[in-house]
Amino acid sequence: MYEQLIKYIRDRINVSDEDMQRILFHYKPLKLKKHEILMSEGDPSRRMFFVVKGCLRVFFIKEDGTEATRRIAFEDHFSTTLVGFITRQPALEYTQALEPTTLLYITRDEFYTLLDSIPNWEKFYRQYLEHAYVNNTNRLMSFITQDAAERYKQLLEENPEIVRRLPNRIVASYLNISPETLSRLKSKR
Repeated sequence: MYEQLIKYIRDRINVSDEDMQRILFHYKPLKLKKHEILMSEGDPSRRMFFVVKGCLRVFFIKEDGTEATRRIAFEDHFSTTLVGFITRQPALEYTQALEPTTLLYITRDEFYTLLDSIPNWEKFYRQYLEHAYVNNTNRLMSFITQDAAERYKQLLEENPEIVRRLPNRIVASYLNISPETLSRLKSKR
């Protein structure tokens, strides 16, 4: 289970075996059932998760009661409600397992302890933050500049696994379109 996390970290930063053991010491395993809610709106965002197996989604509920999916994280990806994690404010979103999911998690306090004690961990975090910023900005731009068909085409090119593995209502929520629009787009392909 920890091998995936080790590979993920080593692919991004140089870290000694001793420092890697210090990092791994702080990660704990967690198993979730399909559809299990890991975090709800208002919960403190005190953990960062690494997906070993399965899928997490981060979503919020709009005023009209519909769900809007902000993030999907499959195997070998990190996920958290990042704004709450950084600011220590209660989460504004929910985190849910979409499949039976195995995670490794680290608490915010332990994560920040590693930032203070392992110099390259700061580089790791900076890369994570930069990646999150670019992804979020690109998604926001796509909502403003692309129509539904263009967003769907882009998703098929960049992350077809979302369409293959997840139910239409989740995919539609991720694309910010109705399930009916998604069905029409799928039927044209």
